[in-house]
Amino acid sequence: MSYGPTLPSVGGISTFNIAHGFVESLVRGMRNSFLKDSDYHHLTQCDTLDDCKMNLGETDLGLALQNMAAISPPLVQRAAIGKLSEEFLYLRSQSVEPLSTFLDFIQHEYMIDNIMLLLKGTLSGRDINDLISLAHPLGLFKESTMRSIPTFESSPKGYADLYQCVLVDTPVGLYFSKFLAESAQALGSAGEVRNVLEEVEIEIIKASLQKFWLEDFYAFCEKLGGDTAEIMCEILRTRADTHAINVTLNSFGTALNEPSIRASDRRRLYPSIGHLYPHGTALLATVGDADQLGAVVSQFSQYAPAWQVHTSGEGKSIDDAFYERDVAALELAFEGQCHFAPFYSYVKLKEQEIRNLVWITECVLQGQKGSVNEFVPIFSQHAPWRVKAQGRR
Repeated sequence: MSYGPTLPSVGGISTFNIAHGFVESLVRGMRNSFLKDSDYHHLTQCDTLDDCKMNLGETDLGLALQNMAAISPPLVQRAAIGKLSEEFLYLRSQSVEPLSTFLDFIQHEYMIDNIMLLLKGTLSGRDINDLISLAHPLGLFKESTMRSIPTFESSPKGYADLYQCVLVDTPVGLYFSKFLAESAQALGSAGEVRNVLEEVEIEIIKASLQKFWLEDFYAFCEKLGGDTAEIMCEILRTRADTHAINVTLNSFGTALNEPSIRASDRRRLYPSIGHLYPHGTALLATVGDADQLGAVVSQFSQYAPAWQVHTSGEGKSIDDAFYERDVAALELAFEGQCHFAPFYSYVKLKEQEIRNLVWITECVLQGQKGSVNEFVPIFSQHAPWRVKAQGRR
């Protein structure tokens, strides 16, 4: 997508607050809603889920849980996601351009997740009501659009209707169009669309759509300029590298790791942005096992420590290392003034907090007290990266 010179300016320190000051003050105030170190300490000492509910009742999540007779990890997750969605949509309702488009880009990621959930579920015959209940609130479409997906007939006309209703008439339709054009080269018939959907694994389609979204979001932030471009483009470059590494790691043992496919189909899943691009992604396209991947990743100082964690045998995966690194970068995005990065950071840090809550409640439920502290705290004074930074002063 091209963003021309008519894109409204974010504004500098003298003009930013005129258009965006109120919404920025809201999201910075929402920073106080994150669980504190003391909250995590109390949760990790709980013996039952009722104890967890009692302790969460004194946090920002208390109102969302108060009407539940009993809680479970899925119910806590649903309540926390619902609260995040309400807060985000309120911010979106108070925003003006270009912030409103920036916030739309954040929602596009969840729209991709929801559409892939619906496509995967309906192609396997799952009930549409069950699928809609699993959809992320920030990625919802009109109910008529979501319910139209399983109604297409098993005919060329039905497949054409699927393309028109889902792949075109959505805010992320452009990414589907790019993927289908890239995969089928030419949509000469509706049957070609069906072939792509049937023959390519849903996760591969999802990886392609996420790549296009990352590139589009990056171009938009770059066009905004200023501190927003500096901070967000760095975050998205790191996100793109993480995407490329995970695509490579997850391809082992699949058809994508066949020597004849690595340099074509798998390489197309790598974003054309990031610290790895183009030299690193070219190397990733040649690796065939974890040792070769480690040799490539270790050449880049930003990611060598994450790979060491992955291979250390301490029970942590590369995703755990990436989560810890991302939290540090997202927390720092709240520093400074007059830029849009805190909005993205708030959503992503809340996602991490929700993962923490699910992990802790699962450990309490299963009696795994020895693992209950294996989470990534948010804005913690005891975070390893913050302790290390303070030690250098």
